[in-house]
Amino acid sequence: MKRRHFFYYCLFLIAGCTATKTSNGRVSNENTGNYLQKLRFTVTDAQNLEELERDYGELRIALEQVLEKKIEFVPVESYVAAAAALQSDRVDFVLTGPSEYVVMRARTNAVPVIGITRPNYRTVICVSANSKIGSVKELKGKKIAMWEIGSTSGHLGPTKLLIDAGLNPKSDLKILMLGSKGLPALRKGEVDAWGGSAVKCEKFLQDEGLSENTLPIIAKGPLLPDDLFVVNSKLNYDLVAEISDRMVKNKDKLLQSLLSVAEGKYKGSKLVPANDSDYNMVREVYKTIGQGNFIQ
Repeated sequence: MKRRHFFYYCLFLIAGCTATKTSNGRVSNENTGNYLQKLRFTVTDAQNLEELERDYGELRIALEQVLEKKIEFVPVESYVAAAAALQSDRVDFVLTGPSEYVVMRARTNAVPVIGITRPNYRTVICVSANSKIGSVKELKGKKIAMWEIGSTSGHLGPTKLLIDAGLNPKSDLKILMLGSKGLPALRKGEVDAWGGSAVKCEKFLQDEGLSENTLPIIAKGPLLPDDLFVVNSKLNYDLVAEISDRMVKNKDKLLQSLLSVAEGKYKGSKLVPANDSDYNMVREVYKTIGQGNFIQ
């Protein structure tokens, strides 16, 4: 999922968001008046209504058929804005990524409904074929390009690989958030390494007509946590259970509707149970980079 460069500033803005669970741990039954007829839905990867309609219009139609409710798109500028929308009760239902979920869960008690896998959703670190760097440890004192602050595969994932190699990401090397310019910068020798999505790396090589040997991979992480459908914690408990049950029973229809998403992100995906503990890796990295207060 995409991130914004004002990540930490935006997190500060929602730092006051509070939990909304009832004392017995069940979600609140308040404000459920017209939710049986309509669910307000957003995707944190889409920046505006046009992108929502283009990439997730088929999903919206499928959800309306599966849930037998009107699905209304509510565009948000970022996942931070989505968290604020959940907190202020302007959104009921969200499709979001691992990094965003962790923040949403901490700040709004967003309820995970179901996960959606992403094939080969993992992080790699690669270097130039002309480089003498053969391991992540050798990046000490070097420059590494990453995607964008807060990105699961393009920031937190590669940072975890640095940490696992014994490097301090805050002091042992220089991290540059270059977005789509990162891999070209590596090829030109402007940085020493690139850390990001394995899929993005493969696509870059394919688009440029390059072999894998051009940018050899020196580290590959495990599969990252799944994307998630989450709901507003103020939704009726029985309604949440019904949404989950209907989505599971109609998983093939929903997955088919996601094939239109850009870059084939959900091609070959599966709907799976959502387990909060699967996202502890993301929480660990936040804490290591000194941002643990945002997910508490």
